[in-house]
Order: sequence, then C-alpha cells, then structure tokens
Amino acid sequence: MRKIFVIVLGVLLGIGILGYFGQKMMISETKKHSPEIEQNFVDGDTKINIHYSSPFKKGRVIFGNLVPYGQVWRTGANEPTTFKTNVPLIINGKNLPAGQYTLWTVPESKTWKIIFNNKVYGWGVSFGGKASRDESFDTVVVETNVINSDTIMESLRIWIEKSGNVDKYHLKLGWDQTLIELDVDKA
Repeated sequence: MRKIFVIVLGVLLGIGILGYFGQKMMISETKKHSPEIEQNFVDGDTKINIHYSSPFKKGRVIFGNLVPYGQVWRTGANEPTTFKTNVPLIINGKNLPAGQYTLWTVPESKTWKIIFNNKVYGWGVSFGGKASRDESFDTVVVETNVINSDTIMESLRIWIEKSGNVDKYHLKLGWDQTLIELDVDKA
C-alpha cells in the first residue's frame, strides 16, 4: 500500500513540475512572437504607463478575421494590456480615476468600443479562447470612430501623444491599416 502511495505521489509531483515548466515555456515562446512593450509618458506631474504585448501582422487580415468584429478583444497578445495613470483623466468626456486598468476593445469596421476595466487579469483569455474580462469591473467605456490609415503598421502599437494644448493628449492604438484615437484631458 505504501509503495502505491509513493508511486502515485511521484507521478502527481512529476505532472505538477512538467505543467509548471510547460506553462513557463509556452509563455516564453509566445512572447518571442509578440514582444512586451512598455510605453511611459510623462508630462509635468502626469505619468501614464502602458504595458502590452505587440503581435505582428505577418500577412494576415487582422480586423474582422484574426480579431473578430463585435467581440471583446484583450487588445494585444498574452496578458491583457495595462494602462496606469497617477492622475485622474477624462477619456472622450468620461472620468477615469487615477489607478491601474486593463484595456479591452470591441472592434467593428467603423467604430470601436474602448474599455478601461479596473481588474487585473492573468492571461486575458479562457481556455475556450474567449476574453476573460468581467464587465462588472468596467470603469470607463467609450466609443470612437475608426481612422483608416494609408500606412500599414506591421505590429500593434499603443501610445500617448501630447496635443498642442496644455494638459491635452491623444491615446492612440494602431495596427495594420486601422488607427484609433481617444481624447485625453487632465481632470
């Protein structure tokens, strides 16, 4: 009886170790193809940090195919994109308190919903491939029009640009020939 217990325990321990290192290897491999990007924007006392994994186009049709229309997207690859601000902001007219958020989107051909969710998630999608966002944690949801770009952006980019006006910025997201732009003001 004791021998069977030791064998079962050994097998379970082996499976646990393989699972742990297998997961680490899978994460490492996927990040080779979608590198992590850290964007830090500083303007006076305003500090905004955006952290995301940037997938590449690689000849694929992105929006409406790889990223389906009408479904929540974790906005990048691997873990969900995080957006951290040390000051309250106004995003397209809606108040976003200082803090850390995950950034989710719902792409459509003409408009996108941009969602700032105050829960930090692990991987961003469930085993079934569905986004793991819990909408009860949505803090700000805005909708904006798609800007069609003449330039193809090979990899996903998310960045902040200062507007000509004091304390006004633009949060931009671009991939393939799609560009999204949100107005950001200090609250």
